[in-house]
Order: sequence, then structure tokens, then C-alpha cells
Amino acid sequence: MTKLLIEVYARKDCTLCDSAKDCVLCRDVKDIIDRVGADIPFQFKEVDIDANEDLLRRFNEDIPTVFINGKKAFKFKVDESELRKKLRKELIKAGLKRLWNKKQHYS
Repeated sequence: MTKLLIEVYARKDCTLCDSAKDCVLCRDVKDIIDRVGADIPFQFKEVDIDANEDLLRRFNEDIPTVFINGKKAFKFKVDESELRKKLRKELIKAGLKRLWNKKQHYS
């Protein structure tokens, strides 16, 4: 089975929220990702945009931003059913690509 990669671009110390350590938007996004992860396997990576000046410039106003396999999927909020749909689509695409490559190998 192909492992998917979900990346959440955010800040460790979010200045957009009352609580410096735990942004409500980021917490909600991570909670939804955790719930979906119980059913659909994927790798999870949290990217601190403060660690890179280019990322900070690009995402400073747009956190959290969620990427699936390098493609921007959500900004600010994640819809759980839409996340499941996008992950299933990526799994199907990966499976079809694997079959296609296998077919090309045996031709």
C-alpha cells in the first residue's frame, strides 16, 4: 500500500491566537487529521514556517495550510469528509500508476 504524506504548514508560536502555544485553527486541523488517520494510513509532517524565511513570507497569513502529497489541499480549515475523499483519490491514483508501471515493465 502506498503511504500518503500530509503536511501542515503552521507556526509553533502562533501570534494569531490568544494562546501562544496552541492555535485553535491548527488544533482543529490536527484533530481532524488524527481522526482520519485512524482509518486511512498516511505519514504526517508538521512544518514550522518560522524556521524558513521563504516559508514565512509565503504562508504567514495563510496558516494552517494543508498539503497532500505536495499539493495544496486546505487552508485555515479542513473538512473531514473532503479530506477522506482527497486521500482516497490519491490512493487510487497511486495504485493505478503502480499498475501502469507494472504493465509497462512486462510489455
